[in-house]
Amino acid sequence: MKKHSERVLFSGNWLAVHEIRYLARDGAAIAWETVRRKRSRSTVGIVVIAKLVPSGSYILIKQFRPAVGGYLLSFPAGLAHGDPKHALVELKEETGYVGKVVSASPPLKSGASIIDDTGRVVLVRVDEHDPRNKDPRQKLEPGEDIEVILAHPRDVRKLLLKEHKKGTHISANLWYFFVLGGKV
Repeated sequence: MKKHSERVLFSGNWLAVHEIRYLARDGAAIAWETVRRKRSRSTVGIVVIAKLVPSGSYILIKQFRPAVGGYLLSFPAGLAHGDPKHALVELKEETGYVGKVVSASPPLKSGASIIDDTGRVVLVRVDEHDPRNKDPRQKLEPGEDIEVILAHPRDVRKLLLKEHKKGTHISANLWYFFVLGGKV
């Protein structure tokens, strides 16, 4: 495939829709719409998988998401400029908890059929004995609506199905991580 041209079809406050034209190997002309963030191309999504120690529970959030017109159960997440330590900022803001980065993925692609977006998965250890985690308080931005949910891995599948029945949308990341366990 060889890119021939690109133009902006729509530009909003946060996103822009681009039309990209390609010439395929067989000579066919292909036009494709894609979504791009308007922030710097270095903006990276951060997904925070935060595990409470010693209980083994995980920190999940239930957040209103306008794109789906309802609540989404997911891991805490946000936007950064690639530094995995920003996961700690997102965790503190959305949940009130503090922790330590254990590991981070390289930059990954998600939703590449429609959006040119990069993200990282960051594993965080949250010490339940740390006095700062005894009474965690969120520091939400205006308009954010986030409920913190602590769940042990043995209970997550049941929680996801219960929330789904109530009309809550479920992040694919949660189903893959907890229910499938990365195994197919």
